[in-house]
Parts: sequence; structure tokens; C-alpha cells
Amino acid sequence: MKKILMVLTSVSELGDTGKKTGYNVAEAAHPWKVFKDSGHFVDFASIQGGQPPRDEVDSKDPIQVAFTEDEATRAGLYNTARVDVVDPGQYDAVFLVGGHGTMWDFPDSEGLQKLVASVYDAGGVVGAVCHGPAGLVNVDLADGFRLVGGREVAAFTNDEEVAAGMDKVIPFFLADRLKEQGAIHVFADVFAEKVVVSDRLVTGQNHASAAGVAKEMEKLLAEVIHQEKAEEQQESEALRAEKDAKKEAKKAAAAGTEH
Repeated sequence: MKKILMVLTSVSELGDTGKKTGYNVAEAAHPWKVFKDSGHFVDFASIQGGQPPRDEVDSKDPIQVAFTEDEATRAGLYNTARVDVVDPGQYDAVFLVGGHGTMWDFPDSEGLQKLVASVYDAGGVVGAVCHGPAGLVNVDLADGFRLVGGREVAAFTNDEEVAAGMDKVIPFFLADRLKEQGAIHVFADVFAEKVVVSDRLVTGQNHASAAGVAKEMEKLLAEVIHQEKAEEQQESEALRAEKDAKKEAKKAAAAGTEH
């Protein structure tokens, strides 16, 4: 079992429009189910901590309903930790949940940048979906390079912003900003599913891609678990061989004294 941290926006209003926003429930719920079904521990954090705002719940989506009614999840979301006080060493993966609110608080959060970089630098998995990749902006790794530099990345597209009527509301186009930072923006048709894996970075274009991102993250985590088990077995076999060798040496020494 691995520990996964899901990070949520703390922004509740779309710029100065007066319209409410928050994290996208579908983009949290569907990955949550993938992680939970795989036996992983899921924790929550947000930019400012406390109870993060959320978009509307689709009551016709049983996974969203289950997410909002799960007691452990409700407790975790009631008072999330601030990203700048989270110990990244506790987590094997971090997942950046989308929602338009992320466009205002993810890119400039030094706490989030440090968290994402620390998890990745330690060999962990980083995932993000839809507007969640806004949290990949300005992330510098220990080697001095940008996390997205030279990597294929999926995110909400310019055409999707126009189709959603948000192109005049958002502070910037996410796809353009990622490209400015060296990312290779990979995309599908408007609102079609698109998931991209680049080493240990997994990104998705929109809410239709949320579960797919989690599944690809799960594959990477499964590889880590498999490798860890193989290393444990090798260590166990080496220890057993060492003990057997000591026993044989003692037997040989005892036989020598008898003669």
C-alpha cells in the first residue's frame, strides 16, 4: 500500500465575476476510487488548508456520491492541511485535482511547488488532471530543470476554455503557459479523454481523463511495489545465504578440532 496526497484549490470565486467555483468533484472522486480500490491510503491537502470549496456534485454519478458520503473522506476534507506544512516524505505520490479555481492559486504557491518537486525528486509519482497541471507551473527540480521542461503534458486546452465560455475569465491559458515553460502540449479533441505519461509524470486533459490518470499512476506505483518486493526478497536470500555460510563454517571448524 502506498500513500497518495490529493491537492485541492482553496479558491471559491472565478476571478471577480462573483461566480462560485472550487475543486472539480468528478476529478477528485474518480481518481480517489481508483486509488482506494487498489488499496492505497489517500490523504488531502489544499493551498490554504481547512475545508476547500467544491463545484457541484453530480447526483447521477454514483462515484461522486460515494466520494462525498465516505466518512473517512469527509473527515479528511473537513480540515485539510496546508500544502506548505505537509511533509512530502510521507507520500509516494501527489495528485493535483482540477477545477478552475486552481488557475488562481496553484501556479504561485511556493508550498505546492516544493511539495511536487520533493515528491518527484524522491522517486515518487506526480499526477494532475484538467486544470490541475496549473500546479506544475514554476516547479523546479533539484537538478535545476523545470519539471515540465521537455516533457509531454496534457491539460485543459485553449479550445476547451472557449467552449466552456471561460476564455475571458481565466487569468491565462494553461496550455500556453505550460508550453512557455518547455512542455510539449499533447491534446485530443475538445472534451475527449487524453492521458499522457512522461517518466513519473502523468497528466490528463479534462475531467473525462481523471480516472485514466489515476490508473496510469497506479501502474507506476505497482512497478515500485514490485521492485521493492524483489529487493526485499534479494536481501532475505542474501541474509539466509550468509547464515548458512556461517553454519557451514562452524561445522567445518568443529570437524577440524575433532581431528
